[in-house]
Amino acid sequence: MTATLLDARGLKCPLPILRTKKALAELAGGEQLEVLATDATAVRDFQAFCRQTGHGLLEHREVDGEFRFVLQKRLD
Repeated sequence: MTATLLDARGLKCPLPILRTKKALAELAGGEQLEVLATDATAVRDFQAFCRQTGHGLLEHREVDGEFRFVLQKRLD
């Protein structure tokens, strides 16, 4: 499955989450969204966002100050 890409690098909290929420609204249930971010609070923010909304956080990793998240939109 190919994930839709959202580049949120350079944005500070809460913009990466707000843009993610908007991007997920345009996806069908079960589709994936890959998010790139550089905000140091992103890991905590994305974990909390997924817990609160029911979307899946399939993967997250950090390489050289850049974070990559793969989310799966919840099935409605």
